[in-house]
Amino acid sequence: MQQFGLSGGAGGVPDFPQWVPVGALHYIAHTEIGAPIRVLARAAGCHASTVLRQIRKVEMRRDDPLVDAALRKLGAAAAPVNRQGASLCNKESATMTPPSDHTIPDDATLARESMRVLRRLCESGAVLAVAADLDKAVVVRDGPHGNNTRTAVVAASVAQAMALKDWIAPANSGRIVRYHITAAGRNALGAFLQRFGVKAPPSKGFAEESAPFQFQDAACAPVEDGSEHHRPRYPIGESPLSALARRRDKDGTPFLPDALVHAGERLREDFELAQMDSTLTQNWNDFLTAGTHSGSGIGSGTGSNAAQARARVKAALDDLGSGLSDVALRCCCYLEGLEAAEKRLGWSARSGKVVLRIALMRLKRHYDDTVGPGGPMIG
Repeated sequence: MQQFGLSGGAGGVPDFPQWVPVGALHYIAHTEIGAPIRVLARAAGCHASTVLRQIRKVEMRRDDPLVDAALRKLGAAAAPVNRQGASLCNKESATMTPPSDHTIPDDATLARESMRVLRRLCESGAVLAVAADLDKAVVVRDGPHGNNTRTAVVAASVAQAMALKDWIAPANSGRIVRYHITAAGRNALGAFLQRFGVKAPPSKGFAEESAPFQFQDAACAPVEDGSEHHRPRYPIGESPLSALARRRDKDGTPFLPDALVHAGERLREDFELAQMDSTLTQNWNDFLTAGTHSGSGIGSGTGSNAAQARARVKAALDDLGSGLSDVALRCCCYLEGLEAAEKRLGWSARSGKVVLRIALMRLKRHYDDTVGPGGPMIG
């Protein structure tokens, strides 16, 4: 659709981000600018009925509040063209004014944030909760006893783009809508993991239903050389903290309270954000038992979100100290199973969960001192 400056189609001018689906571009061009369907079909090199079906499909999805909000933003960005009298019928060289709404995410931001959120949504019991008129959406994971754990925060504009891409779908209606990951979202996650150099679990990990946490031993072992091509694999089913949170002490209280799980999830969130910047080396092996704690492979600088997240992880691990930082890094960040961690550290069986709980208690105190009790997740 090069004549009309509608990107995302057949190599058009990048007025809109490339992530915008072709059907949405046709819908905006037809409804906001008034481009005839036959003109759009001629520009796209397809039959007019194909464009008509795309437009109708998009229109039927406007009941989804995220899709409707995304289309309204794209339409508002395209509206100035219509006000300036740039008719697509008479002047095929007219181009759409680039979006001035900064809440429309660019391609790099969408890829980075979507990978983080989609991985969270693949966890068992995880949904994306969106409330009306709020500029943030949260990923929450339902516990076995009705308790919820917040695992991620994402900008509403990113959630709207994910819905428009059909990576998430609503499960209910009302003021607070809960979204689940779709098959298209799982496929997109697989592409993102490969793009960012993170090795994914076997294909059944991307099945229609979330797979259980079954890759922690073989797939999540930390690398010893810190090389780019041997990064740990991150399972997308369930973390060790989720399994421990379901366990009960003799008196019936949870083995890991929600506050401790939240502290571990915050460390993992920072750890994942720190991996987004490939320009800096990211070798956390210095914090393992055999490490030197030199911190030479962690990189420095505060010019990016990844660098800031890296600094937060280093500060938390430094506060934990030797031993506790080891089990926290392995179980919370590398998502290594407790049995595997016990074997690597030479601990006795079933002792790892006690040390991990102590590490999480220290980690919670660290976050209480730095960001305040119940501080928000990174996002």
